[in-house]
Amino acid sequence: MANPFRLRAAALTTTAVLLSAVLAGCGGSGKGGDLTAQKLDWKSCPAPSEAEGGGSPPSPLPNGGEWQCATMRAPLDWSRPKGDTIGIALIRARASGPASARIGSLVFNFGGPGGSGVTTLPAFGADYAALRTRYDLVSFDPRGVGRSAPVECESDAQLDEYFQQDATPDDHAEQVQLVNRTKQFNAACEKNSREILPHVRTTDAARDMDLMRQVLGDDKLHYFGISYGTELGGVYAHLFPKHVGRAVLDAVVDPTQTPEEGALGQARGFQLALDNFARDCTSKTEECPIGSTEQEVKDRIAKLLADLEKKPIPGIFPRQLTQTAATNGIAQSLYSKDFWLYLTEGLEQAYDGDGKILMLLSDSMNGRNENGEYSNLTAANTAINCSDEKPRYTADDVRRKLPEFRAASPLFGDFLAWGMVSCTDWAVPGAAYHPDVSAPGSAPILVIGNTGDPATPYEGSRKMVDALGKGVGVELTYKGQGHGAYDSKNKCVQSAVNGYLLDGRKPKANTVCS
Repeated sequence: MANPFRLRAAALTTTAVLLSAVLAGCGGSGKGGDLTAQKLDWKSCPAPSEAEGGGSPPSPLPNGGEWQCATMRAPLDWSRPKGDTIGIALIRARASGPASARIGSLVFNFGGPGGSGVTTLPAFGADYAALRTRYDLVSFDPRGVGRSAPVECESDAQLDEYFQQDATPDDHAEQVQLVNRTKQFNAACEKNSREILPHVRTTDAARDMDLMRQVLGDDKLHYFGISYGTELGGVYAHLFPKHVGRAVLDAVVDPTQTPEEGALGQARGFQLALDNFARDCTSKTEECPIGSTEQEVKDRIAKLLADLEKKPIPGIFPRQLTQTAATNGIAQSLYSKDFWLYLTEGLEQAYDGDGKILMLLSDSMNGRNENGEYSNLTAANTAINCSDEKPRYTADDVRRKLPEFRAASPLFGDFLAWGMVSCTDWAVPGAAYHPDVSAPGSAPILVIGNTGDPATPYEGSRKMVDALGKGVGVELTYKGQGHGAYDSKNKCVQSAVNGYLLDGRKPKANTVCS
């Protein structure tokens, strides 16, 4: 089963819309030629495709300015740069300041892998107003994602069934069922996306970004990567160190870990976030509605999940809230402290036999909208991860590791351990045990770690700094909660990031914001 905890919650704004309602193409087109000379045809943005998550075209920016979209041609196979091409979907908002102050384009990747930058950048565009004074804000759907030759696997009905399965098997029969269902999903990806599957590695996306830099007219790539976007940024710096401009990596993926080590780190990270949530709820002056002590909050959640394994409760008709969906929904709410209120209300509701809120949170993690349509978030996430990662874990591997995962997190350990079988029988061999991000000769890169981050634990920021190499990574620590730092709106973090990106002021190494 695809491991949804590895997805960055790029759909957080969609979740908020859904909850408020409750609580109140691939294609070769000719040959490559000289792709660096292509001219982008910027036009008003269409409504997002189903693979991007659907919805309405992006609204104008609050202080004026329209979002514009274009398609960049890139080689399908970077080993054959003059062969068949695919389209890479781009979006931009032009710089709001005077032309004389413009630095260039600032390219964003919001993570996943599998998240659509074309839909995510407008959702958070107002948060980057200060950066827009001197940059065109640009993002894109990486290859295999959204409008950029999307990986397609199963139908919406099949995905509903896929996400209802028991992802924490208790006996041999259930384990065989989980592995076989994973093989079925992966076989559908191969059948429906055979052409693109061998070409969605992170190294391919990094080469697309360097082509993008040239087509946008920039001598250097100015970059803002979040979550998996930090891995993509590190790989870009490794491949093109002399082309790195001002770059920020926020919510840092540890580039030294194997997939197993990464999953174990996430088990610890999500457990820490759950502990912090329980502590926050029970430490307030008003009564915590889901438990009187931190331990009681966690015990009641564990009991809920155990009960749901035996007997699911009504979720969003006709689906029921299963143990898997509830675990997924709880994890989604831990990506942002702003969502702790939804988690509290969702748990209250579930204890009364109604699983709607937790299921909405789970749907958001899985890329499902209110109409029952799935983006290709999970398909792309699986394809990119399985193309990048060499290990192919078996049920025997998981069984051996379960005690360690359970010690790291009684609540999330099993779920994350069994997620390691996601690449069983994947059609394309994995590239490496972990990415190479060594970047000697690169310009300084600002690396931000959040001490309370569940999805990319804080320790990864130091590992990234060390791996980038001497004189490249500049570490900044944010003592906060949630996934990422800049979007927390912490003034210290934003001042450091804005100072570097706008004025080239590198913060002192090991700066701490709280």
